[in-house]
Amino acid sequence: MNGSSNGHSTTGVHDTGDDTNQANGSTTLLPQIQEALHIVHGPYSSNDSRREASIFLDDIKNNAEAPYHGFTLASDKSQQPVVRHYALSLLEHAIKHKWAEYSVAQGTALREWVLQLSQNVSLEDPLYLRNKTAQLWVEIAKRSWAAEWLDMDQLLVQLWEVPGSVVHKEFVLFVLETLSDEVFNGEDTIAVLREGALSKACVEIFTPAIVLAEAFPNRQIGTTVRYGEEGWLVRLGELLNQCLDNDLEGNAQYQSCAVKTLAVYKSVVPWAIPKAISSASCVQHMCKSLATPSVVVQLASVEALHALYSRLHFSDEEFLSLVCPMYTSQMVDLLRKLFEYSVVDPRDIDDEKYLFAKKFSEMISNLGSFIEQKISAIPEDCDLPSLLNLFLAIAQSQSFVISIPLLVTWTRLLRSDTIGSSPTITPLIAPLLELCSSRLIRYENLPEDSDDPSLIFLLEDIDTIPERHAFLGNYRRYSVQIIECIVRQKRSEAIYHILSQVDTSMRHLYDGQPPFSIESYSKSSIPVLRTDAHFTVVEATLKGYMKWRSGHGSKPQQDEQERIAIENNIEAWCDGLMEINFEDPIIRKRILQLVVAFSTTAIDKVSFTLKVLEQLLTSRHVERLEYPAYNDAVKELQADSVYELQRLASKMPDQLLDVYEQLEAKVNEIISSGALDSKRQTSYQTFLFTIILKASQIKSSVRIEKLLGFVNPVKQLWQNPEMDHALASFGGFSDLLGLSRVRDYLVSRRAHEIEEWGLYQLDEEGQSIQKELEDRLKALPLRTTKSFLSCSTEKVEKNSPTYRVSLQLWREALPVILPSLLKFMSHAHAFHNPANWTGLPPDMRSLVSRILTDRFWQAGISVGSKDDFYARVSGTRSTMEGFASSIRGTVRTIREACYSILWCMSRLDVDFYGFNELPGPLAHALFADADCLSTHQLIALLNVVRLLTDDCPVELRSHFIPPILATCFAQIDAKCSSEWEKLAQKQAAATDGDNLTDEMKSESILRQLTHSAVMMAAGVLDPARQNVAASTTAKDASTYQNADPASAYPSMRTFCLTSSTILEPLLMFMTHAIRMRDGRCCGAVLRIFRSLIPDFVTERSSLASSIREFISTDVLKACISSLNEPYFVDLQKDLAQLIASILIYYSPLTPTPRQILVSIPGVQERAVDKCIDYVMRPGMQQRQQRALVLDLLRDIKGVSISEQGRITKSASAVRKDRSKMQQEFMTEPPPSMEPRQQSPSLVGVADMFQEH
Repeated sequence: MNGSSNGHSTTGVHDTGDDTNQANGSTTLLPQIQEALHIVHGPYSSNDSRREASIFLDDIKNNAEAPYHGFTLASDKSQQPVVRHYALSLLEHAIKHKWAEYSVAQGTALREWVLQLSQNVSLEDPLYLRNKTAQLWVEIAKRSWAAEWLDMDQLLVQLWEVPGSVVHKEFVLFVLETLSDEVFNGEDTIAVLREGALSKACVEIFTPAIVLAEAFPNRQIGTTVRYGEEGWLVRLGELLNQCLDNDLEGNAQYQSCAVKTLAVYKSVVPWAIPKAISSASCVQHMCKSLATPSVVVQLASVEALHALYSRLHFSDEEFLSLVCPMYTSQMVDLLRKLFEYSVVDPRDIDDEKYLFAKKFSEMISNLGSFIEQKISAIPEDCDLPSLLNLFLAIAQSQSFVISIPLLVTWTRLLRSDTIGSSPTITPLIAPLLELCSSRLIRYENLPEDSDDPSLIFLLEDIDTIPERHAFLGNYRRYSVQIIECIVRQKRSEAIYHILSQVDTSMRHLYDGQPPFSIESYSKSSIPVLRTDAHFTVVEATLKGYMKWRSGHGSKPQQDEQERIAIENNIEAWCDGLMEINFEDPIIRKRILQLVVAFSTTAIDKVSFTLKVLEQLLTSRHVERLEYPAYNDAVKELQADSVYELQRLASKMPDQLLDVYEQLEAKVNEIISSGALDSKRQTSYQTFLFTIILKASQIKSSVRIEKLLGFVNPVKQLWQNPEMDHALASFGGFSDLLGLSRVRDYLVSRRAHEIEEWGLYQLDEEGQSIQKELEDRLKALPLRTTKSFLSCSTEKVEKNSPTYRVSLQLWREALPVILPSLLKFMSHAHAFHNPANWTGLPPDMRSLVSRILTDRFWQAGISVGSKDDFYARVSGTRSTMEGFASSIRGTVRTIREACYSILWCMSRLDVDFYGFNELPGPLAHALFADADCLSTHQLIALLNVVRLLTDDCPVELRSHFIPPILATCFAQIDAKCSSEWEKLAQKQAAATDGDNLTDEMKSESILRQLTHSAVMMAAGVLDPARQNVAASTTAKDASTYQNADPASAYPSMRTFCLTSSTILEPLLMFMTHAIRMRDGRCCGAVLRIFRSLIPDFVTERSSLASSIREFISTDVLKACISSLNEPYFVDLQKDLAQLIASILIYYSPLTPTPRQILVSIPGVQERAVDKCIDYVMRPGMQQRQQRALVLDLLRDIKGVSISEQGRITKSASAVRKDRSKMQQEFMTEPPPSMEPRQQSPSLVGVADMFQEH
């Protein structure tokens, strides 16, 4: 650029040394550009001509003269805006892509052009042209400010001080906001690489000089980039004041300027020096903005305050100057008025107000969090009572999205003993309890046409059912925590209040509701929902009370008296509750759950336990087959009663031992009545079994004798020659279950020709076969074995007396059970392999997949509720669809019973893992036909494999784990890869007539399977995972002996990384997972690989070299491929970080990563070498490393749909845009990290779907 802004060539003498010829060339080129733009934007242009014109315009950008043409056209205000916008894009392209090639003189000339364009902006220019020009300023600043360009701040101030309209001020505001955003939050390579210089310069120009001197007294004055003493924070405040002092509503320009000034505040206050924010009176200016009559200015102010109070820490001095002004009476009064003004009608939502209310709530929540942190620093002139009343009022909002941030605040405040016991809180306790209690009803079960205002808001705010359920789950969680905290703080007062309220409500449960009716029964009736809400409150009360009781003792005598009084009150309340006769089985179930909870925690009295026991053993509800909904509820009550019995036996064995003989007689009486099916009979027996197993006050010999009385009959069930013979072959297995008759029946009825199985009624023979299937299944020893084994191992601590008894009890039974168990499992898997369905004519082979296709309900995807689904399933029981359900249900029951038994056996430690011949046959039984299982069936299999590997004693790892994990990851890799490929093909060929519900179900379950597999990989490769030794009890009692401590063995991670058997399929699966279109799984795998890469730098392992090459080739290629795909746009940072890690660690050791990058079309060898050189420099931050990689691969990066074309959003769509906080409320909380003790839920994917 041999010249300045006078129109000279950007390249000097290039094609010709004659300026006249260049001018002539320019003269001919400009009309061509105009014509091409006319064609591109003309509504009547043909596609071909539009494409040719676009190519021409793109080619111009690479022309050496492009910046000159851009400046010339952009300066000409007679040109159409679209022409001038294109002209600016020519300058932008030159700055972004050619800046490094320009000399200092050329760079200066280009900057001068941009400065001239900036000085010449006017109100007549469209806003997008002004903003585009400002963006050019920022692009140059990122590259040269605080280096060769030192007077930028002075130039900005000069523009700021241009008299007349505010257009230049708005220009400067855009520059300041964008520069702040890009330097402190952006991922632009240039800004990231110059982050140190740019961030320091930003701090310098925004901060008043006096504050800068105070904050950094020893600062060395180097290159000066600031101009003037005040700094931009002060200038912004002065401008904002000017705008606010004028008629905002009557002057759109002042209103716009105020909003843009507040937007700069929003960008700057998260990083600015707190003292500078205080010195410039930013909080006062933002508060003044809140008091304006303009909603858009108020919203901008709230967003700026939200940004400020999102900072995690302030010193006491900073807290006093920046936060406490918001706590004054005058300010709290304004905040209350703003909240009251923002309340909207759910049936006629004012979008502007509602958006303000949501952001206002989040800002107030952040403001409230400082009370807990700085309670001792709050001065006396702060009006905390009024502020806390405001918190309550917002929490009481009918909109849950507005309410929930303040629920979070209340949970934090009430956890503090200082705040919770404060007299200021006392008047708010009752309304808080009332609020949380009223919000615990399950809104997801209310009909969508309900006129409940909160539900109307909820349906408006959250479109998808899974997110709605997750949000409501979080809302309930915070409500429960508040109740717990209040009870822990207030104890007697709160407990009496809650119990009396619930008692009154339960005695008037059906007021205003239709009387109970079996004929029209519903599990989600209003009385049931109210009961559930009331009892959730009581359960929270119990938790809060138990937390107080476990920590009480500061006043032992007084606390003990209070404890006795509370527990007597609770017992009387429970007695009264049990006396009320409710006909609804679900209400009865909740009552039993509640009284068992009390009897196993707060009320440690044998007399009360016996009352509860009597309630459980004397059910007054009888099944009514003619009313399916009611009948299902009765079955649910019966199943839960048995579970609660088991809970009582487990928690209070010694109390029950005293009345064991009476209990045994009662159980035998119930069983001999013939009213129980085999499942419930077993459950009653395990109740007695658990009492004997866990009681401490019983002689060892008597205990073993009684327990063997239960276990020996179970063991004998497995010593059945007929069953052994049947299990010797798949055909025998089919005969054992009655499946051979099934095949003949399907053939004789030509089932493959029946279109609607749900409409085809079974004849007598079909119903007979169906019943035979059920009877034969009940006769198998699986369910009984699972029940007794789970009682022996679940929630039993290793090395405890109970555990020692369990080992002794089952040691001789395991070798009897295991061989047949593996055959059961192997055949159950083989059932899903169509090749094993011999005897079917060729034209009926397709029947197999139809029979094996599970019907299941899935939250958020299936049409209708879960109850509707069950009703449909029950309604088709006597049809061909029900017949198919019985077939697959039989095999599913066997399969999942085997999984549960295996897990229970694994809890027996060396007694299970020590069998020399176990790993091979077990791996075969688990995986030989696993590829024929469906994706959701594989989730259950994967779950049990994970548990088996987790529980394996470290001493036996090398013996047990390699064949299991190697086969598992090989199978899962093949299944996931093929299913993702099928899904992609289906989506590519999708038509309007396709069943989207089924496709969505398949995709959702596939995501679950992939995630389960990825989490299993993460688990075995977890660097923090500790070795767990075998139980000393197990070792002592077995033939296996090894004196080495667990710490002498490698960790699970090291074990897997040094075993080629495991590592090869594991790495292959994870590499393929990078390409699977699931962001959650891909992100997790990228993190795993980043943790692995340093492990293979040294040659400690013989595998190191080959693994390095694999990662440098296959993993790197997978990353690049995903980086290229628009689907993975949100993971580009993670992908780039992994690529950077590969380059940093492996480039010095192998040329492969460089060769892969150089082989990418369009990527220059020089650019690759430069990137590798930079990422490997010491002190390079991760943000800078990934920015370098993304810049290198910028031409192959995928582009998100939102970037491909802007779509104007409607007001309602804007309203539904979610903040970070709102998005967190739409997701499930992370699972608890407590040690696992319960057996796996292997009846489908537990909280996701139910199958039949």
